[in-house]
Amino acid sequence: MYNSIMMDEFEQLLRKKEINVIDVREDDEFESGHIKTAKHIALGIIPESLDKLDEKEEYYIICHSGARSARASMFLGNKGYKVINVMGGMSAYRGELKFGK
Repeated sequence: MYNSIMMDEFEQLLRKKEINVIDVREDDEFESGHIKTAKHIALGIIPESLDKLDEKEEYYIICHSGARSARASMFLGNKGYKVINVMGGMSAYRGELKFGK
């Protein structure tokens, strides 16, 4: 199980405090612009990347529009992780971007 958050609320959180963001887009999408603090774990490799995550932490999952992040959130939530799907994804994000890896 997982929760969802609207982009406006997510952007406010990003400005207020440090949060764990996981970007599940493909490599080329991530490199073309991502949230500075985001950790990149493409959707296809999440099952083998669980050792990179801490079950005690809360993670905000983002993709391009919200579909892949919803799938990742469902998978991770079912594994016991605390996850929040960022609705609208990077297509709705208005903040500063970092380019490259």
